This record gives sequence, C-alpha cells and structure tokens, in this order.
Amino acid sequence: MRDAYLVGAGQSDYGAFPSESYRSLFRTAFDAATNSVPKGLEAEDVDEAFVGNLGVGGRQLGLSGPAVTEHVGLDGVPCTRVENACAASGFAVRQAVQAVKSGMADIVLAGGFEIMSDMSSDATKYWLGVSGETEWERLSGTTFSGVYAQMASVHMERYGTTREHLSRVAVKNHSNGAKNPHAQLGFECSLEDAQSAPVVADPLNLYHCCPTSDGAACALIVSEDVVDDYTDDPIRVAGVGAGSDTVGLFQRDTYTGVPASQRAAESAYEMADVAPDELDFAEVHDCFAIAELLAYEDLGFCEKGEAGQLIESGATELGGELPVNTSGGLKSKGHPIGATGAGQVVEAYKQLSGKAGERQVENPARGLTHNVGGSGGASVVHIFEKEREVSA
Repeated sequence: MRDAYLVGAGQSDYGAFPSESYRSLFRTAFDAATNSVPKGLEAEDVDEAFVGNLGVGGRQLGLSGPAVTEHVGLDGVPCTRVENACAASGFAVRQAVQAVKSGMADIVLAGGFEIMSDMSSDATKYWLGVSGETEWERLSGTTFSGVYAQMASVHMERYGTTREHLSRVAVKNHSNGAKNPHAQLGFECSLEDAQSAPVVADPLNLYHCCPTSDGAACALIVSEDVVDDYTDDPIRVAGVGAGSDTVGLFQRDTYTGVPASQRAAESAYEMADVAPDELDFAEVHDCFAIAELLAYEDLGFCEKGEAGQLIESGATELGGELPVNTSGGLKSKGHPIGATGAGQVVEAYKQLSGKAGERQVENPARGLTHNVGGSGGASVVHIFEKEREVSA
C-alpha cells in the first residue's frame, strides 16, 4: 500500500458561539487547514471527504457531511459522515488514510464538527448519554461523568490513585491550554483550585471534567504520489490502529482500562514499528481526568497502576520526557464531540511543523493521537512522524 501524509490541518476556536452555525465553523476549520499547506491546496484538489459528527441536538442528522462539504466548495466530492461518538473524526482521519493507502484517492479531507452550547443542561446530558449504553446506563439514570467516576473509583481503590493525581491532570492541561489561542478554557488553574472545585460525580469534580463545546477541525491527507506538490517537509502517517468494545462499561471485564485503546495502540505501534518510549509528544482523550490517567497505561507510557506516579513526576508536562496534551486537551482546549479527533491531529501537525508557539515541543520527530468514543466503545490511535528536519 502507498504511504499517506499529513500536509495540512486547522481548526476553529472551541467554545460557545451563538452567532455561528455548524457550517460557518466548518468553513473556518477548512480554510485554516488549506491555508496551512506549505505549497497551497485548493478545494478542487480534494478527491474525497470524511466528516465526523455525533449530531448533538439533531440539527442535521441526515447528510450532515455533505451539508458542510458543499458549503466549503467541495461540490460533487464523495463525502461520508462518520459517527463513532467522541471518536467520530478520529475515525474520519483513519478512513482518509485508508482511502489514500488503498489508491482510491490522492487527496482526502478528514474533519468534524459539533454544536453543543445552545441547549439546556438536561438536553446536553441526554446527547452526551447517547454515547453510553442506552438501556442499562442512560435510561437507568447514569450520566457520562458517572460512568467515568466509576472507573476513577476502582482505579483509586486498586492502585492508590488519588484526587490530587486527578487534579494534577487539570493543572497541567490548563497550563498548556493557556498557551493555545483556540482553547475554550484558556486559563491556568492552581492545584488548590483543581482540588476544591464542586463535585460533579464523586470522586470527579468540576476541574476533572471537560466542557461542552462548539467547534470544527480539518486535516488533509495525501498520497506519496502527490505529497511533493504540497510540501517539502512531509509528515508521514506512520501508524494507525483502531479497536472497539462493548458500549456499556458494566459489560466489560475491567473498569481500570480501555481495552479498545490497548488494541488500537498495539496495532498503531506495530504498523509504525515504534515503541511508546520513541514518542516525543501525545494528544490523548481526556474527557475526564481519569481518562488521561487510563490512557497513560493503555498506551504503554507506564505500567498498569502507575499513572498517578507518572503525572506526579512531571514527565507528561510541557518540557517533560513525554509531553501529553500540549494543546490543553479536551479539558482546557474543549470537546466539540465530532471535531475532537481531528482537532488532536491539528495539534500533531502544528508540533511536527514547528508551529505550536509557546507550547512547542523541542524538535519533535514523532507524535501520537488517541481518540475514544463514549467510555471506550471505540478507540483510534494515529502515529505521525517527520521525514525531514523542520526548524522551529
């Protein structure tokens, strides 16, 4: 199969934008992505598109992909909407890579969008809940935060993980998000702030939970046959892995890990022929602080049960051995469900292009993105690597 390359990526701001529509946010992301391509890329160059979207609020559940692609000038371009809950656009990126590697297309757009801020809190809880098991979780009253609280409680009991460890995730990610002009919660917080916030679902408090967000993100994947037409500094999609699992947490054998993420990571590492200690940074799915700690273990950044020690060591901070969520993560940058996976790829593109500003990792050669649907019903991992040196 042919190699696939990431030649551009961009996003809208994440936040609450009552004057914007899902189309206008997608336009912002698409324009940012095409403008980021070093040698330029036009809408008419695109052969195919994959767009991630959960459809919060039910605005345009049918044909929401073509609704945004035609708006940005991709008239007639085949477009497929991908829905895998919070992993929707991560899987859209995977589909784009598959289309390029298979020879079906040379230039593919992968993106996503979501509008979440214009509903009541009860309605928002409903739409978040549809990513869990409907009959035995959502309809029985379990919330999305409640499911992750169960995971946190078991991890704390079994491995000695503490509320302070959870709060350190928030402090780190807010510190990074404060350096990201696109972040919804772009401010720093102290450890005291993160530990004393109101409880949402014990042991998780407000600072342990990501916000609901509006936003869009896009990435451009091209084949080895045309990559030199768009950049002299190619970023190769070195590895891709995906996994799925039971939708309901109660159906699984473990509450202290996400087997779909473990399977996705194993596949991505094998394809890229790299080990976790060869990564220079990672964007992981931190919808709740416990989710980031679980990701450390699921992705092989540390041994089982040692995530608390890893966050406490400072290794995953900007400037640490393996910076995690330099963008601010879902916690600070925001979590517009359908856009989140593609938004992680935006950060990978900026880091590997030397364009991450104040949060730039020093001379990174390889990075990972990790996107999870629901509480682990689906997961996708990508590994990106530079083929040539790029000066910051």
